[in-house]
Amino acid sequence: MLTPPTLTIASWNINSVRRRLDQIERLANETGVDVICLQETKASEPDFPAAEIAAFGYPHQAVAGFGGYNGVAILSRWPLGQIERHGHCEREDARHISAVITINDSEPLTIHSVYVPAGGDIPDAAVNPKFAHKLRFIDAIADYFAGGFGFRDNVVVAGDLNVAPLPSDVWNHAKLARIVTHTPIEIAALERFKRSLHFIDALREVVPEDDPVFTWWSYRAADWKAANKGRRLDHIWVSTPLKDKIGGVEVLSDVRNWAPPSDHVPVVLKLDMIREQLET
Repeated sequence: MLTPPTLTIASWNINSVRRRLDQIERLANETGVDVICLQETKASEPDFPAAEIAAFGYPHQAVAGFGGYNGVAILSRWPLGQIERHGHCEREDARHISAVITINDSEPLTIHSVYVPAGGDIPDAAVNPKFAHKLRFIDAIADYFAGGFGFRDNVVVAGDLNVAPLPSDVWNHAKLARIVTHTPIEIAALERFKRSLHFIDALREVVPEDDPVFTWWSYRAADWKAANKGRRLDHIWVSTPLKDKIGGVEVLSDVRNWAPPSDHVPVVLKLDMIREQLET
């Protein structure tokens, strides 16, 4: 098995894998992406459409299901090993799964698909248990990475992290600073998560921090594109050893028009796996 010059990884909150099965096939056909990390699959493991997805070119799958909500998965054209389903905050609610991909004799790459809780509507942990759980979850997953990996490990975190950290990650910073997903306490929690393994925000390595980028648009807008009241809730982070291998990041905004639409769109990372060999 030859090492490809690039490895492409997509992250997508698909909002029901069975309802949007045709869209996974379309994404595969139009992009040829190597790995797809899904969130909010809304399917138990027995109900996950594994055979259909294998026919799209992804026979290697890591799946954590939880009935009709939550759910994460990693779909791959390349073999997956060391598949682990992770629970946080004493809950096994299918929000975090990981797997290791080893291509040829390259160093192993651990890929995580993560779905952070939304947190409800009130940004006050004292009165909103959902918001309190969101903060606990982010702290717990930060502890997991801080204790389970070394800074030389090749790690990718892809998922719906349900936090838009930068002013340019939301359509109106002043208005949304008091709205769940963009509050200072959530941003601080996410920053701690990011520092846990010195993660690099791959998109902001190639897109300036002042440039607005969104990955989510509410269903409430009659014309999401015209209103453009979006937020960047979906992220792909890489550990420090992979920073120099970032070959590009693309937000597939047009997917928001695919029917039936998810309110999220895929983010695609390209890693130049053998850049050093190509440059020598």
